[in-house]
Amino acid sequence: MEDSRGFDDFDSEADTLHEECGVFGIYGHPDAAAITALGMHALQHRGQEAAGIVSFDGTRFQSERHLGLVGDNFSDPATIERLKGHIAIGHTRYSTTGATILRNVQPLFAELASGGFAVAHNGNLTNGLTLRRRLVAEGAICQSTSDTEAILHLVARSRRTRFLERFIDALRQIEGGYALVSLTNKKLIGARDPLGIRPLVLGELDGHYILASETCALDIIGARFVRDIENGEVVVISEAGIESHRPFPAQPARPCIFEYVYFSRPDSVVNGRSVYGVRKAIGATLAEEAPVDADIVVPVPDSGVPAALGFAQAAGLPYELGIIRNHYVGRTFIEPTQAIRALGVRLKHSANRAVVKGKRIVLIDDSIVRGTTSVKIVQMMRDAGATEVHFRIASPPIMYPDYYGIDMPDREKLLAARMSLEEMRQFTGVDSLAFVSVDGLYRSLGEKNGRNAAQPQFTDHYFTGDYPTTLTDLMGERTAQLSLLAEAG
Repeated sequence: MEDSRGFDDFDSEADTLHEECGVFGIYGHPDAAAITALGMHALQHRGQEAAGIVSFDGTRFQSERHLGLVGDNFSDPATIERLKGHIAIGHTRYSTTGATILRNVQPLFAELASGGFAVAHNGNLTNGLTLRRRLVAEGAICQSTSDTEAILHLVARSRRTRFLERFIDALRQIEGGYALVSLTNKKLIGARDPLGIRPLVLGELDGHYILASETCALDIIGARFVRDIENGEVVVISEAGIESHRPFPAQPARPCIFEYVYFSRPDSVVNGRSVYGVRKAIGATLAEEAPVDADIVVPVPDSGVPAALGFAQAAGLPYELGIIRNHYVGRTFIEPTQAIRALGVRLKHSANRAVVKGKRIVLIDDSIVRGTTSVKIVQMMRDAGATEVHFRIASPPIMYPDYYGIDMPDREKLLAARMSLEEMRQFTGVDSLAFVSVDGLYRSLGEKNGRNAAQPQFTDHYFTGDYPTTLTDLMGERTAQLSLLAEAG
């Protein structure tokens, strides 16, 4: 879903991870757009910079795409009234490569020879740049800088007869991690990449089928969870009901393990596992692997809360809210500008001095990316009077960048990739530092023997360097760079 401007254009200063987007779709409901807007509210955590809905009323397609939050753009009854129809899809977006612009806001829509077609995409195509260059060379006129647009072109250019065959023909040409929700004048179509890296679920509301990134989007509208869309599966929802297609060779699923560590909402169930339960289990595993003599356990809110609860319970230590998060900062501060970021920690987090002063604390966070935010939070605890600060991280060290839909810096900017554990401890200014092990993370997910090196159960390359697919665009850039160096020599 990210802008296809290359792999080196990530925000050079950000110290948090972002999942690019959430998708939602419903078929056959008279209030399709209103329900889609509600579902998008539940998926707001997956992207806060833009939102869009496309609907179909039996005659015409309607589209509303806006910069900003779902609530700021889709709470007006007049907006929903313009989105008439019984089929709708929606998208919440996070931009990773510079300013969000309206032409990149999804769902993207095009009039094809077979009729209108809209698509919303969560993830990232690892051959998106390669496809785009080929399509442009062949005469395609691109209206956005999003890799998602390549899917529209591939469907339009397919020589297959039936639309579903054209759609599957396009899927066979794309690589990477993706969950797609698409709309035609007759069908709602969902697709999940062959490894199931990005999540997608099927729900049902009063006999009407729903597709969504997470189960929390079903809960908000009172829908029933039916099942996960399986890896490599394409589902087609129409008047005839629902049908399933499996156009790819069968292979074991490898869902993104970071959905459990950080991205999914705690009340979601991902691939049959409670996100909240997994995060608590990770905390318990941390207490087992890296015990510490301390007085209280303090989470870095909000993502560190479940793991801190698990750690405290397993260690027999009091759990205290030593850091208070301000939930009313205002969305202006999500914009990736340096002036705002410089204030970010103080604006979003405050020390609870009465709890922290004079205490040896165990600080629990979900991850360390660059480490700059960690340094500020640790210093905040010191300034509040903590006598000792022991840092425990509910994920293994992030050693490698991601190319499947996570906003992550280049490897040389990842703290764990350029420092030893002791160097990281000194850099963050803590008395002790420990990460949950890769095996411990797997055990927390119910894999009793930890990670199976021969057949990993999850996509975990950010910790291990084991990328599950070919990184076509990245390899192409490296080949071009090597070629230039050879010519220069």
